[in-house]
Amino acid sequence: MVFEKEIGGKKLGVEIGRFAEQAGGAVTVTLGETVVLVTATRSVRPKEGIDFFPLSVDYDEKLYAAGRIKGSKWVKREGRPTDEAVLSARFIDRAIRPLFPEWLKNEVQVIATVLSFDGENDPDIMSLLGASLALSISDIPFNGPIAGIRLGLKDGQFIVNPTYQERENSQFDLVFSGLNETVNMIEAVFDETSEEKIIEAVEFGIPVLKELVTFQKEIISKLAKEKLVNTEEAIDQDFLSDIKSFLGASLVEALFERKKPARNSKLDKLKDDLFSYLKQKYDSPALNKVGKIFDEAIYNAMRDNILNNERRPDGRALDELREISCGVGVLPRTHGSGLFNRGNTQVLSVLTLAAPGFEQYLDTIENAEGRKRFMHHYNFPKFSVGEVGRLGAPGRREIGHGALAEKALQILLPKKKDFPYTIRIVSEVLSSNGSSSMASICGSVLALYDGGIKIKAPAAGIAMGVIIDDNGRYKILTDIQGPEDLYGDMDFKVAGTTKGLLALQLDVKVTGVTVKILKEGLDQARKARLEILEKMLAVIAQPRETISSYAPRIYTLEINSAKIGLVIGPKGKTINEIIMETGATIDIEDSGLVFITATSEESAQKAIKRVQDLTHEIKIGEIVDGKVKKIMEFGAFVEVMPGVDGLIHVSEFAKDRVNIDDILAIGDIITVRIKNIDNTGRISLTKNVK
Repeated sequence: MVFEKEIGGKKLGVEIGRFAEQAGGAVTVTLGETVVLVTATRSVRPKEGIDFFPLSVDYDEKLYAAGRIKGSKWVKREGRPTDEAVLSARFIDRAIRPLFPEWLKNEVQVIATVLSFDGENDPDIMSLLGASLALSISDIPFNGPIAGIRLGLKDGQFIVNPTYQERENSQFDLVFSGLNETVNMIEAVFDETSEEKIIEAVEFGIPVLKELVTFQKEIISKLAKEKLVNTEEAIDQDFLSDIKSFLGASLVEALFERKKPARNSKLDKLKDDLFSYLKQKYDSPALNKVGKIFDEAIYNAMRDNILNNERRPDGRALDELREISCGVGVLPRTHGSGLFNRGNTQVLSVLTLAAPGFEQYLDTIENAEGRKRFMHHYNFPKFSVGEVGRLGAPGRREIGHGALAEKALQILLPKKKDFPYTIRIVSEVLSSNGSSSMASICGSVLALYDGGIKIKAPAAGIAMGVIIDDNGRYKILTDIQGPEDLYGDMDFKVAGTTKGLLALQLDVKVTGVTVKILKEGLDQARKARLEILEKMLAVIAQPRETISSYAPRIYTLEINSAKIGLVIGPKGKTINEIIMETGATIDIEDSGLVFITATSEESAQKAIKRVQDLTHEIKIGEIVDGKVKKIMEFGAFVEVMPGVDGLIHVSEFAKDRVNIDDILAIGDIITVRIKNIDNTGRISLTKNVK
């Protein structure tokens, strides 16, 4: 069956029943000539012994969708997901995860496969719609449907689901999802945009979301399967009462211990004591649920105290930041370093500068020939939370947090023409108790300042939370940590400068939050952001005057683009010889810009001279030393620059007729002046150099 809906002036198509008939739910979504197949499937039985919902979301980019074959000479099959694919999968996951019932423990897998890509319409928004529909028509319990849109802004007008070209010219890129009047996921990057404009954009987009939700409900009413139901037995009330009585005031006392290590120790001991007590009275089946009940008790105790008493676990006011300290230049040989501490969260950000040739090459269906000159990488080792674990490749969370900070920082960097370096920042989370991704933005700005990078403005990030009860009463929290993140209803990451916002990321554990909560959260975040910036600027008020003495220096030349081949030489022979002889790195752009990167002035100047000699533009009247290349009866051809010869006529040597072989020999070096250059580029030389 095929269904159609016009959204933002474009026809959106949904087809069900053609592909993947054995999946729990399968939906094909088409926009323009971009086509995505989304499937949702569950395991037959619940997964035993787990206390979480086993959801996995995969975003599968197929290069054939864009009519391409992988560029690698040796491997043509698609490999591990690209970072871009991981980010798309994460944003779908974050939108749908809050909408599953807590009791569901069956493994659920959602896969979005990009089948066709037209280079205009982004498959990610289509994939979210497909995921919502596939889940809704399957037998998997799901409290949807949900919809998402992307908004751009140009000349004061919002653009719904802009094309890639429209996004390049847009003032921001805002993706959000929701149902009814609430929002449950945001992923956005801005260019110092005001909070008011963002709220205006969300209010503009909510009616569009409602249209898409209504469209899905019409489809679901015709095709939905009967949903899986909860067969779990209710927990015995006497058992619950016994646990509540045992915990008493001890739980609140342990939970509201201000220091994290002491808090965790007290909670662990209380849980162990509870198990020991219950073992004497109850059998094993009942004891299997103690962990979940204990977590629910913490959940209720924390939320009740915040809502009714405005009491947070560490004693702070609702809008109060944890203690902040900063440092720069903490590592001696790096090109820049910044250390940012907020409470128990500590991030060390390290800056590295390199030649333009070290840019990252991209190979995705969306960006086959693109490059990145700025990279921010985020590492989260297990020791940062006092745990043991294997070091390995970055996980989805690390990729996501690194990308969020990268998007925010990218806006601040100088243009390539003004600062042609490739820039990499690595943020090492050394200790974590909430908001390490936002701390990495703060640490990175400190590292950029320490490295002498003249960024647009300093920036900071903060994570906001909220506690909402069943009656809609709520309290917004600044700088959430530990239990507030785990048992709260929102994680709202906000990054920006004093002028405006750079990036947002919203995740919730409820079905959604209202625009009113978003507005108050942004206003409260601005106050915190300015306070953090004040602390940072007290340590280093502006970028250092020069880059680190350990960083390479880049020198920029501009040559005639027609002469690029002279510098490169046959099969790169010439440019490789220069690199080997001088020790410098040489990068050339098609426009004729040449970047010479070297760690010493001597090395750079040698390379500069070689390039200048190869590409020098000869002018009439210029005096040069040239080598005799060929002798004829009427004169000699002299090489005045590599690959360029001029003719010096025999009459330049004597008024009477002479034999030029008696005067010159091949290989002689003579001083000549450029006498004339005709319309065809032929050069005449003279011995008269005065």
